[in-house]
Amino acid sequence: MSLESIRFDKVQGSLQILNQLLLPETTVYEPVNGVEDAWKVIREMKTRGAPAIAIVGALSIAVELRHKANTGEFKSTQDVATFVNDSFSYLKTARPTAVNISEAATRFMKYIAELSKNELDTKKFTDILYNQLSQMLKDDVTTNRKIGFHGAEYILANSTGDQVTILTHCNTGSLATGGYGTALGVIRALSENGKLSHAYCTETRPYNQGSRLTAYELVHEKIPATLICDSMCGCLMKEKGISAVVVGADRVVANGDTANKIGTYQLAVLAQYHNIPFYVAAPFTTIDFGLSSGSQIVIEERKKQEMIYFGNKMIAPDSIDCWNPSFDVTPADLITGIITENGVYKPDELKKVT
Repeated sequence: MSLESIRFDKVQGSLQILNQLLLPETTVYEPVNGVEDAWKVIREMKTRGAPAIAIVGALSIAVELRHKANTGEFKSTQDVATFVNDSFSYLKTARPTAVNISEAATRFMKYIAELSKNELDTKKFTDILYNQLSQMLKDDVTTNRKIGFHGAEYILANSTGDQVTILTHCNTGSLATGGYGTALGVIRALSENGKLSHAYCTETRPYNQGSRLTAYELVHEKIPATLICDSMCGCLMKEKGISAVVVGADRVVANGDTANKIGTYQLAVLAQYHNIPFYVAAPFTTIDFGLSSGSQIVIEERKKQEMIYFGNKMIAPDSIDCWNPSFDVTPADLITGIITENGVYKPDELKKVT
């Protein structure tokens, strides 16, 4: 059974998230009682992963929407619309590189505009929006399973032999999504079909999402896997017969350039040198057709303490300057294919499916 990073009770209107800062040592679910709570858990990376950020954001709006409706705070449908739109705008500021929350904001703004054309009373209007926001969690799991299916099928069709060995980076599993995962969902699908020989995951410094979270998921799922340091990737590709590299994405733009966790770009360069296919696994909600190239992506920079401390232990002098971008951009010409819920596309094919 997949790990559960988001617990949402639609009947009660309650939301909890698994505090991923405490993994793998401690499993603690924290309540998210509204939009402000969601902004904080996203900003602090208690919940992370582009799909999960959007889901937690949307569900936090749903929770607060239900509360405000029950306490009579909405006097009109316009009050409801303003609350939802303003909440999405605020949540987008928590972590700007991940596009899924922006996509959800745009989609709901359009949906609200259309819904407002109907002569609905405030309760009906609120109930419809609550149901639509709540649906995001279920829809994401369905999408992830499709990504896993298409990715596994495509990789096997383009590999020699009956089984494959996959390298992945950062965390893209149940902990980063509504469930199942994107890149890790591909690995999961290969394992379920008996086609995975082995999976390798990087530690993903400086935040160690690979060692803390991906390794945790792989052990939980009993998937044959090995953890490596980030600096071992070139040697791994040379020595261990890697069939493909599969990573997730925080934003894919119209030409196929992809922003993902720092370290992704160097993996793509190494994969090209070693003639290893390099795949990006992401739902269509991660594709930002409004940007033409990766140079337009805003890259979040994190505080230097993430680099100079490991847990509570200082591992570098506090006075040293640090550069800590959370993401890098992999050019489209280094990407073999983009795995989506609708199939696998070469980067230059994306513009044909808009």
